[in-house]
Amino acid sequence: MPDSIVIIPTYNEKENIERMIRKVFSLPHKFHLLIVDDGSPDGTQIIVKDLQNVYPNLFILERAGKQGLGTAYIDGFKWSIERQYDYIYEMDADFSHNPEDLLKLRNALVEGADVAVGSRYIKGVNVVNWPMSRVLMSYFASVYVRFITGIKIQDFTAGFVCYKRHVLETIELDKIKFVGYAFQIEMKYTAVKHGFTVYEVPIIFTDRTAGSSKMSSSIFKEAVWGVIQMRINSIFRKYPEG
Repeated sequence: MPDSIVIIPTYNEKENIERMIRKVFSLPHKFHLLIVDDGSPDGTQIIVKDLQNVYPNLFILERAGKQGLGTAYIDGFKWSIERQYDYIYEMDADFSHNPEDLLKLRNALVEGADVAVGSRYIKGVNVVNWPMSRVLMSYFASVYVRFITGIKIQDFTAGFVCYKRHVLETIELDKIKFVGYAFQIEMKYTAVKHGFTVYEVPIIFTDRTAGSSKMSSSIFKEAVWGVIQMRINSIFRKYPEG
């Protein structure tokens, strides 16, 4: 059994998904790949199923309708834990995360980290093709989270992450409440509260060139208010050492 599985949630990603699948399977390390599709009406899941005839280590979880990014990853994490993968990744389908950087995240865990984050901000601001308003919103979201939580992660909202299986087994996944932008914050915060080591790996983030973004004002608002709620709730919660 290869040690690594990459989870990619999809909704209407027909322009990107075949290229992404082929790229991941072309990498020198043998990654497995799990697509979690929320009933894409554009036929994304049909493309994935056709490619399963080519790639035996390509898997798909089909869900009924849009249920949110967070629940897609939680379902993917549970699926991967059951199958005993050592390293479990989350990544976008749209090439904003460079699949080549999967190798960097894996190396960080091999060298001792419990969680590896593909960070846009650990070495300056490494974002390509985003409007300045979006860059500022993302950057200062992490500044805001650091202020509220006191945890010095530079890119709290990053969606390119690798976890050791033990981290996800320790975190009570059913207690992760946020489903949008704040999901990424809550997962990192909870991992740190359990005593796990988070290492940020510098990456270059490139905005999608095909398909449409899933970001919305409601997702951003969830993050703003959710961080305060998360911090308050954590005062009354015990986090066993991982």
